Amino acid sequence: MNDDLLKLTVAEVRQLTSHITAFRLRHPDGAPLPAWQAGAHIKVGVEIGGKADWRHYSLIRTGADEHPAEYLIAVRREEGGRGGSLFMHQLKAGDSIQVGMPVDAFRLDPAHDDVLLIAGGIGITPLISMATALRQAGKRYALHYTGRSMDQLALVPELRADGADALSVYADDDSTCRLDLRALLAASKPSQALYTCGPKGMIDAVRDIALELGWQIDHIHYELFASAAPEAGDVAFEVELTQSGTRLQVGADQTILDAMIDAGLDPMFDCKRGECGVCAVPVLSGDIEHRDNCLTASERAAGNVIQICISRAKGSCLVLDA
Repeated sequence: MNDDLLKLTVAEVRQLTSHITAFRLRHPDGAPLPAWQAGAHIKVGVEIGGKADWRHYSLIRTGADEHPAEYLIAVRREEGGRGGSLFMHQLKAGDSIQVGMPVDAFRLDPAHDDVLLIAGGIGITPLISMATALRQAGKRYALHYTGRSMDQLALVPELRADGADALSVYADDDSTCRLDLRALLAASKPSQALYTCGPKGMIDAVRDIALELGWQIDHIHYELFASAAPEAGDVAFEVELTQSGTRLQVGADQTILDAMIDAGLDPMFDCKRGECGVCAVPVLSGDIEHRDNCLTASERAAGNVIQICISRAKGSCLVLDA
């Protein structure tokens, strides 16, 4: 077995809401699991249409174990997704799964003394761990958690039990407790570190409003809970891979990364959301339609690197140094 993979047992499956399920994972012999920091995630092996794939889930911590006996994740069931969440929701206690080592791609900076946390939907999962770490370190923080309705907010009892004074909850379907992002950020301080996780629309709004109100870009940290998805107007294009001498057709509903995997290649990748930067590939020629959230404005303008998990060609062809 790959030394970077762990074979774990599903110790418990617990329904949190009608769409969200929690999974407790343990080593078969009860051995301690590798330590991790708030904001970390693991990749979990799934099977979709008879093919092996990976999905990434944030680790949840409400305690202080440096070397935990179990990992806790929560998964939202996506009926219209690509099948990863459906695979997870058919798991039962006693099943075995493969997971990767914890990855700190959205790590909480321990130097922060005053932190604003904003979560949307299943995006609460990494922020629970951050709230736990901040509370245990005696740091000042506030956690704002919103969703479509109150009954779709997972883990609220745990949050209230551990840090009720720092928690505010909101629901889109209730005008009396709907989150007003502009008002919240206007009442906060640009000196605060800002961490947000959830749907792309919410994260875009948080980032744009915060920048408008004076936050420095390096004080705004975010993680999207969405993989690459086709957009209106997407068309097929060709990719030439100079190292392997391969030419690939990338479909309108396909990413470069998926086309490479389907062709039997083994590209580096992790998040599949354009955030971590692991799948960056040099571009030798062709125009890029950048859709990632990790390259700087100057890197995008240079046009010599692409995140193959999410970005596309503007024209009919890209030549990559891969």
